[in-house]
Amino acid sequence: MTDLLSHEPATGAELARLPIGNADDEVAAARAGWVGWAARPLVFRVETLRRYANVVRQRYDAFADLIARETGKPLWEARTEIDSVIAKVDISVAAYAERTAQRRMDGQLGARVAVRHKPHGVLAVLGPYNFPAHLPNGHIVPALIAGNAVVFKPSEKTPATGAFMIDCLHAAGVPAECARLLVGGADEGRALAAHPGIDGLLFTGSATTGLALNRLFADRPDKILALEMGGNNPIIVWDTPDIAGAAVLVAQSAFTSAGQRCTAARRLIVQDALYEPLVAELDRLIGRIIVGAPHDDPAPFMGPVIDNDAADQLSDAFVDLLMRGGRPIRHLERPVPGRPFLTPAMIDVTAVPDRPDVELFGPLLQVIRHGDFDAAIAEANATRYGLSASLVSQTPELYDRFWAHIRAGIVNWNRPTNGAASNAPFGGIGWSGNHRPSAYYAADYCAYPVVSSETDNPRAAIGIGLRDE
Repeated sequence: MTDLLSHEPATGAELARLPIGNADDEVAAARAGWVGWAARPLVFRVETLRRYANVVRQRYDAFADLIARETGKPLWEARTEIDSVIAKVDISVAAYAERTAQRRMDGQLGARVAVRHKPHGVLAVLGPYNFPAHLPNGHIVPALIAGNAVVFKPSEKTPATGAFMIDCLHAAGVPAECARLLVGGADEGRALAAHPGIDGLLFTGSATTGLALNRLFADRPDKILALEMGGNNPIIVWDTPDIAGAAVLVAQSAFTSAGQRCTAARRLIVQDALYEPLVAELDRLIGRIIVGAPHDDPAPFMGPVIDNDAADQLSDAFVDLLMRGGRPIRHLERPVPGRPFLTPAMIDVTAVPDRPDVELFGPLLQVIRHGDFDAAIAEANATRYGLSASLVSQTPELYDRFWAHIRAGIVNWNRPTNGAASNAPFGGIGWSGNHRPSAYYAADYCAYPVVSSETDNPRAAIGIGLRDE
């Protein structure tokens, strides 16, 4: 058996070594354990997950430090991720009670009609590297509350965080058979996704992988598939006198988490009349952004991207936009030789024909200017994705038009494109998801409804179509 190595993006130092697992073994263990977990009363499963939240609280500092080191994100941001992990339990309990509540109705002939929910069985969870605890936790917690067993394969770039989270679940009393960890790379992920022993797959990651999973499950309607993918998200700035406030919202949207959020703004669409002052204010603000290692003092706004491969791909994408006719406003630079630190970049692509409709997963913002608001909305919709979109404007009528015509699952007004609320549904359309939103609506895909017509005694009659005796 070989090991999977995890390295700190900021330093290149080895962080952890974990043995690569086997999908057959992990699914078999989960298959053997899930029935007993599902048979436990709901209140037992809920209390177990609440103990899990307490275990995470007790290990808060160690967990945050691990996430910061393994992802490169600033320590303050890693702490907000732990806060989200803890909060997810109570949110998921409330969501399960609301979205899968038992219902009783009157039926024919005095029968009762009952609506209840059952777990699917064994659910595979494939997690991303950008929020290696919060995002898979958003699948795992509601799945366990519903009575499923889970086999979790974290990103090969953040396996130590995944192992830490599974250990917290076990420490809280979730049976080891019901919360399984599969460490590995693409081969292990493919083996788990294609495994006949799983009853469904819950995925967060790139559209490329999500599309492949959708094809894999095309002839398996018996298995649940929930896809949470990326976005080529627009933020429109129009008809606002608050240029400084608009610049802050754009910077937060584009550069928080080094741009490694599926909801990050990739495209700034700005009114002609506001272009010069907004770009100038953004340029000044970007010049103040501190890029640094997780534990630096003063604290950085953003850390490195996940690894050198990701940094190289972003650098290549910036050069490609330049070659297509883009005008650089701020260049994408590598301030630390050999490490994946990137400075925030802006490039005007207004004159670039056939702009690539891709998710550039990093601190690279494309700027497009327009003179007509309807054309700006059409520009925003010129994408196969449909996750998040935001309008910065002080004109309510414009927001009404924006909300009515924009194609996205998250539509914000005078707020960033990112930072979605966990107590609301989270998901998109097009290449951003398959209409199974997560967060508060995760309960919907973690259990299926069962309708029962019930009476205490047999009661039936055939009133037509019988011969006389």
